[in-house]
Amino acid sequence: MSEKYVITGGAGFIGSNLAETLSKDNDVLVIDDLSAGKMENLGCLDVRFVKGDLTDPKLLKEAFSGASCVFHQAAIASVKKSVEDPSRTNAVGIDGTLNVLIAARDAGVSRVVQASSAAVYGSSLQLPKKEDMLPEPMSPYAVSKLAAEHYARVFQELYGLKTVSLRYFNVFGPKQDPYSEYSGVISRFISALLHDEQPVIYGDGEQTRDFVYVADVVSANILASRGAPGVYNIACAKSISLNTLAKVIGKILAKEVRPRYESARAGDIKHSLADISRAKRIGYSPKYSLEEALIETIQWFGKT
Repeated sequence: MSEKYVITGGAGFIGSNLAETLSKDNDVLVIDDLSAGKMENLGCLDVRFVKGDLTDPKLLKEAFSGASCVFHQAAIASVKKSVEDPSRTNAVGIDGTLNVLIAARDAGVSRVVQASSAAVYGSSLQLPKKEDMLPEPMSPYAVSKLAAEHYARVFQELYGLKTVSLRYFNVFGPKQDPYSEYSGVISRFISALLHDEQPVIYGDGEQTRDFVYVADVVSANILASRGAPGVYNIACAKSISLNTLAKVIGKILAKEVRPRYESARAGDIKHSLADISRAKRIGYSPKYSLEEALIETIQWFGKT
């Protein structure tokens, strides 16, 4: 049976991939202010589009009317930008999320699935990261994500609005803009090498990340719309250093890699690795290996 779903930030990288999958069998409404998202990400998808942002409660309530689930993806998804402009990050990440939760409650939506981040774990040396660890956010971005999780939990306890917060680790894949200040390292590496340039690595390159393909993140969101409420890590439970990652991408592209190293960025963490055993309880299991996902992503970039 067709359902109505709303995706905030639905013209962005993750949101548009989610819209592509959901719109095949459902009524999908996308809300985006296009500050980071792009209409071209929606292409010829069968979705309805509303230009607007999270500061407009009336727009949100009207858009959410009749929806069974809201997928809240909208954010200023940049640690660097949040350090430079903490006030704006607070307005979007905390005030904006509160507006989404209030509008969902008032519109009779049964569930909100929101994007959180592994950034909430901060610099803790404990690996792998588990959802019950004490958060240690190191940036305004991470603080905003943690506050959004708490608001979601409180709305479930007080108002009966089912909520799920998905702590994304390092997401990559098609539609990720390598030229955006919010872009991930993989899209930037691929773009540089495709243009016969050398990738930039901030720090010594020995920092590790747990990369997850966007198709697996889409699957996690859909599972979260049906599974038990709560907080879940969404990752692959495998980590790789940026130096090794650059070599793997170079091998796939048959390009010599000589990274240019620049100073580490404020707020960036050194190592990241997820425990995904809790997410497995709602049926989540990453389907793509890193190399398979990199090949698909490179093929997409080669067509654009």
